[in-house]
Amino acid sequence: MTHNLFILGSPRKNGNTETLARAVAEGLLQAKNNSVEFVHLSKLKISPCQACGGCSKTGNCIIQDDMTELYDKSDLADRLFFVSPVYFYAMSAQIKLYIDRCQARWSRKYLLGVNYRSEEQRTGHLLSCAATAGEKLFEGSVLTTKCLCDTLDIQYGPSLLLKNMEGRDALKNNPDELTACKTFGTNIALNVE
Repeated sequence: MTHNLFILGSPRKNGNTETLARAVAEGLLQAKNNSVEFVHLSKLKISPCQACGGCSKTGNCIIQDDMTELYDKSDLADRLFFVSPVYFYAMSAQIKLYIDRCQARWSRKYLLGVNYRSEEQRTGHLLSCAATAGEKLFEGSVLTTKCLCDTLDIQYGPSLLLKNMEGRDALKNNPDELTACKTFGTNIALNVE
């Protein structure tokens, strides 16, 4: 069974990015042997990285909060989907907290030389919606996600980036785009590029 973990970085419940994630998950589940799990970061208590250097000795963060369980979930997932709206050409504060706290995983890999599950083909995918249509709208989010995937010892896989999603229900009201999102999920499950 392939476990797919969706890390939802939008503070808005049932908005465009969550609709995107759920449509992709539906596509994954249409393929056999896939399970999905959603984590709403806005419901968790995650403190910012304190840049204290504590993780450089053990590879573990010294802050004890909801991120502790999320480290384990991230390590065990076969596929990770990083789901975020675009705010000011960047990812949301909620998902950036998660990413910054992955400094402990960076320390584990680059300071302590521990690679986790690197022998297996694990992938990370960016799912993102934006209200506008700027030319470089997703560049910062893509670069950040690629760096995160490298830190977590997973390959950066295909991403789904939707522009012009103005209004809370923009994606829900676009059946063609929703179908494309489900197809994207099925293609990921079947390793179709």
